[in-house]
Formats: sequence, C-alpha cells, structure tokens
Amino acid sequence: MQGMMMHRDLRIIDILTFAAEAYGDQGIVSACEDGSRHRISYPQVLGRVAQLSHALVAMGVQPGDRIGTLAWNSFRHFELYYGISAIGAVCHTLNLRLPREQLIYMLHHAEDRVLFVDPSLVSLVEGMGDDLPAGIRLIVLCDANDMPESSLDLVCYEDLIAPQPAQYDWPRWPEDTAAGLCYTSGTTGPPKGALYSHRSIVIHAMMVPLGFTNSFHAGRKVLPVVPLFHVNAWGLPYVAPLTGMTMVMPGRHLDGESLYQLMDAEQVWSAWGVPTVWAGVLATIRDKGTPPNGLGDLVVGGAAAAASMIAAYEEMGIYVNHVWGMTEMSPVGTRGIVPSQMADAPLAAQIEEKSCAGRRLFGVEFKIVDDTGAVLPHDGASTGELFVRGNSVIRGYFNNAQASATVMDADGWFGTGDVATIGPDGRLVIRDRAKDLVKSEGEWISSIDLENAALSHSRIKTCAVVAVPHPKWDERPILVAVAASDDHPTLEEIHAHLASDFASWQLPDDLILVEELPMTATGKVSKLKLRQQLAGYILPEMR
Repeated sequence: MQGMMMHRDLRIIDILTFAAEAYGDQGIVSACEDGSRHRISYPQVLGRVAQLSHALVAMGVQPGDRIGTLAWNSFRHFELYYGISAIGAVCHTLNLRLPREQLIYMLHHAEDRVLFVDPSLVSLVEGMGDDLPAGIRLIVLCDANDMPESSLDLVCYEDLIAPQPAQYDWPRWPEDTAAGLCYTSGTTGPPKGALYSHRSIVIHAMMVPLGFTNSFHAGRKVLPVVPLFHVNAWGLPYVAPLTGMTMVMPGRHLDGESLYQLMDAEQVWSAWGVPTVWAGVLATIRDKGTPPNGLGDLVVGGAAAAASMIAAYEEMGIYVNHVWGMTEMSPVGTRGIVPSQMADAPLAAQIEEKSCAGRRLFGVEFKIVDDTGAVLPHDGASTGELFVRGNSVIRGYFNNAQASATVMDADGWFGTGDVATIGPDGRLVIRDRAKDLVKSEGEWISSIDLENAALSHSRIKTCAVVAVPHPKWDERPILVAVAASDDHPTLEEIHAHLASDFASWQLPDDLILVEELPMTATGKVSKLKLRQQLAGYILPEMR
C-alpha cells in the first residue's frame, strides 16, 4: 500500500525563493578588489538570478548544457549556482588552481558551451589560447567599468543580464535532472566528474545543518573560505540561504590578515575552510591578541587539523568542527562533534574526540571491508577500506564508465580509498589513504597518525610522512617538515616526542626539513608531488 501524500520534485531554485520570502533581510556580503564591500539581499539576488536565467535562454542554452565557471567567491558566482540550474542546465565549477592541462581537459570533457570568468582570471583563459573549446562563449563577471582589455571576445555579465526581466516562471524539472558538475583533482589520472542532481543537492543542503547545529543560526553570518569551485563550497551556497544566514564572500584575498579583518568587521559567526587557512588566521589572532569579533564556530575540512590548532581555537571559546567528505559525496559525510556524554569531559579529552573525522550525517551510511571485500565489524579496532552510500553519493562518474567500475562494488557502495575504523558509537577514524600507508615488514604504519603527532611538536609548522623503499623492511617512513622557526628540531628530538605514542619500529627513519611542502589545488599536501621530489632519495643507513 502506498502513502496518500503529494509528491513535489525537489528543485534548487526553491531554496532561493524560500530564502527571499522567509529571510528577506539576509543576503550576501562580498569583499571587493578596491577594499569596499558589496551588499545584496536574497530578494534582490532572486531578481538577478531571474535576469540571468532569461539571458542564458536568450543565448540558446538548452537543458542539460554544461556551463563553466572560473571565479572566486562573490555574489555573482553565487547567482550562477541558481540561474544555471533553474533552467535545467548544469553549473560546472572549475578549480582555478589546477594546471592548465587539467582545466583544458575538463572544459572539453564537460563540453562547456559558456564560461563565466572572474576579471582577475581572464589572463588564465587567454593562456589557454587555441585549446579552448571551439565556439565557447566567454562572460566576464563584472560591470562595464571593470571589463579587462583582452584579445578574447568577451561579454560583460552586467550588460548581459541588464535588459532581462527580474521575474521568471521557473520550470519544474524531474528532481533527478543534472544540476552541478565538479571534477576531482585528477591526482591518479585524468580528472573525473561528479554529476549532481537537483535531488542530491537539496537533500545534502538539508542534511548538513542537521549535523552542524552550532554552525547555522538564522540572522547570523557564515564565511565560506572554502572556494565555490571546491565541491560547491561544501554546500554552503545552498545551506546558508536555506537556514537564513548571510554569506560573507572573501573574494581572492585569503591570507590570515585579510580574513581576520573581514571576519572582525562583519562579525562572522561561522567560518569554513582548510587547516592551512586557519593556521594563517591563528597566527594573526596571536599577533593581535584577540579573535575576530563575533567568531564562535570554525569548520575545518579538506585535511586533518592538528590537535594543537583545535585546542588553540577552543581555548578562545571558538567551537571547532571537523568535517570529512569527498567530491563524490557532495561532499560532506561527517560532523566532528563531541557527544553529549562528553560535554563535561576535560578539554584534552574533547580535543582528542574532535581530532577524528567524526560521525556520519543522517542520510550517509558507512561500511569497512577487508582485502577480500568481507564486511568488518564496527568495533573501533577492525581496519579496512571505507565504503559509503547515500542520497548525496555518486553512483558513477560523468561519462567515464571505466573509472566508475573501479570504485563501485557489486552492492552499489562507493569505495573511498580511505582506510578507517568505525566504533560502535559511529566514531569514524580515517587511518590513512590506502596508497599512503607505510608497510614495514608486513605491518602497516599510518602516515596520518605520525603526521598529527609530529604537528604537536612546537618547532614543526607543517609536515608529511611518506614511504620510501627499504631492501629488508619493504618500506620505511620518513618525515618531511617545515620548521616553525630558525630553531630546527632534530630527528632524535622528534623520536623523543613521538616515543610515548608509537613503537620504535613505527618512528620515521629520517627528518627532512624543507622551506615549503607541495600543495594540491584543494589545499592539501600533495604526496604525489612530494614523492616525485624525493625520487632518488636514499635512507641514511643505506648511504
């Protein structure tokens, strides 16, 4: 027997129409290049989105067409999220930090018909030259006064939408209609696309605030330092208007001082970004002696945050959440909360709890499997590859059946490539990426565990652990680090610091100090590049 309930297909545009009605006093604040700030309300945004949708249709954009964006966080980029999907087209956000070759690959693979580009990035597009897709239309996200000089055939965004009406009778698409496209960074081959639907995006937007209850409060402000080109800024362009929060867009200035000034002036409540960003803000806070006015919530993702950094913010009264997820998961899969039974626990115990990936969001399911595919128990001890499924998880890659077949199991679960444990209470601990584990004489050593422990040393700023070949032990770990000052630590001092938590055979065989570590386009340490840089390295005992 079926229930006697209406069915209304989920649409992304309904989030914005709801926000314009229910939270008309909220909207978007954008940091501008000249140091000023642009302010716009959700009702005003909705009118401009209608103008954009009309303009796209007038250009001949059809349902299913992919429309590229190459831009920083701003109100105009936000408008693209809604105006493109509202007419049944697909918003394809390109990561401007990726190499030229990967950007060109994605533009062609997605078959983008239009590319919206930030004025500061026009030179990047010029550098693609004849490798741009034939016939692609280029729209610059600015007004006529800020149009850059270029040999390219460019159209001004404001001139494009200005003649169009500010109302639109939005079509109702089936909820499984494609709406967004994000590519992985391609560190293990060509980039692979995750093609999101209206249904998956709207459900994800409802899942996230259920888990991050401290982050979302109507009438307050949220700062997405995570770029809109990085997995939809972790869903914030959808969650913020849905929950009645004003978004503060930082533009392209993401250094600690600029972010501090922006957060302080706008009294941002919740800020989201990768650990390297919050390390920079923390340094600024220490210089000034006080945190930004109003800041009460920090969400850290993209990589594990050091316990010392979490503790520093918590001691200032700023609640820190870890978030774990993947492009293929839309991307948020966990929330790093302290369980209610630990509310009165010592701060050190709470920090340890917050240092793991956290617990799954409602709507996401986890399982771990061994090398044979057998499901392992959630006992906090059994270690295996993490598989996920849910309404916001992909069931394959866009136009890439070969890659899809390598990550989906026979029961429809997505293999993350992460090695993890899951406790009886749902506590997820990511032990390592499968390819980043160090295998020494048949025993596994977690590079993540070693890195997190080394980061708690006062004289290490950032670090990475990689495996190097060994003729007897198969592999051995080495620690590559950036020192926090000119007072460099020694390998013996690092060993002494780690000795209480690791067996002697798990300790790194060498310490290599570098000026900086290679980073990926998403703000993580690139172990692929690091291994390439270490090609030919020989362990001290083998020299």
